Amino acid sequence: MTTQFEIANSVARWFTAIDRKDWKAAEALMVDPFLLDYSSFSGDPAAALKPGDILVNWARFLPGFDATHHQLGNFDVERDEKTAIVNCYVTASHFIASASEGPVWTVIGSYEIPLVRDGDVWRLSGCRLDFKCQHGNTALPALAQQRAT
Repeated sequence: MTTQFEIANSVARWFTAIDRKDWKAAEALMVDPFLLDYSSFSGDPAAALKPGDILVNWARFLPGFDATHHQLGNFDVERDEKTAIVNCYVTASHFIASASEGPVWTVIGSYEIPLVRDGDVWRLSGCRLDFKCQHGNTALPALAQQRAT
């Protein structure tokens, strides 16, 4: 059971690093290439990218929010000796206090996250969002992008 906890904990630490905008810690938990797939939300195709490139893009956008919070739950971990897949629920809240149409935008869905074992550390090799719904102020991403530039 410890290994399943370690695998789920790597996923939790990665999202915590992103919410803290600790790009170095997030990158340390990723492998290259990293398969990023938010196609169910954005319509953009999945792509195998360098972790640094992903995080540079996020570092140009996420600081435009006053805060973000990824709440993960219902971890389902499948693994063998060298690889694992975590499926979990996510409620991702994004906050800008001064937003006139409401301060919160929330995205709800689930993630499928493959990992590989690298010595004693489990590193994420991808992240696929299965988008369910969003609510709140859907204009916040554009406002955050504007504030971040």
